[in-house]
Amino acid sequence: MPTKGRPAVAEPAEARQTEARQARGKRADAMRNQEKLLAAAAEVFVSSGIDAPIREIAAKAGVGTGTIYRNFPTRADLVVAVYRHQVEACAEAGPVLLANSADPLTALRQWIELFVDFLVTKHGLANALQPDSSGFAALHTYFLDRLLPVCAQLLDAAVDAGEIRPGLQPYELMRGVGNLCIGHDSDPRYDPRRLVALLLQGLRQPQP
Repeated sequence: MPTKGRPAVAEPAEARQTEARQARGKRADAMRNQEKLLAAAAEVFVSSGIDAPIREIAAKAGVGTGTIYRNFPTRADLVVAVYRHQVEACAEAGPVLLANSADPLTALRQWIELFVDFLVTKHGLANALQPDSSGFAALHTYFLDRLLPVCAQLLDAAVDAGEIRPGLQPYELMRGVGNLCIGHDSDPRYDPRRLVALLLQGLRQPQP
């Protein structure tokens, strides 16, 4: 027979497990909601610029403006969070594309398209963080640390498959794509994706 003390010990343990599950569920919900908010903010930044009204972002995300301000008290906080969110999405996409694409060159092209989308979203970050140059420098380091290895993996796979010429460094490719994206926001006639596609075409290994 169970002793009198056992139920008293078991109940608090079960309660703690229930509370832990509820806490994990709340954290997961909060994370999903924040990802939804950041994705909405990124879309608004692309369509309306980095200075878009917070109410526009809130409407896109389906939340109140108070929710945004509770999570991101300043515009710079929101811009930095969007930046980091986009970097992570771009970094995580590389291996997935490589695993699921028909060939490494297709994966590289698709990843570069995501990278261009990120660069368009990134516009205005320097102005938003102007008072905090050290913060901007830290984000740039984070950007390189996360994305350079992914770009290198895609380039190496395409070289090993004989699809592109060897010798191109990932930093060179990312820097070149970044330079081609300059001016997109101020000139609606300029589409950097056309020139980026030509750049990638030029990397192809000549076939005998």
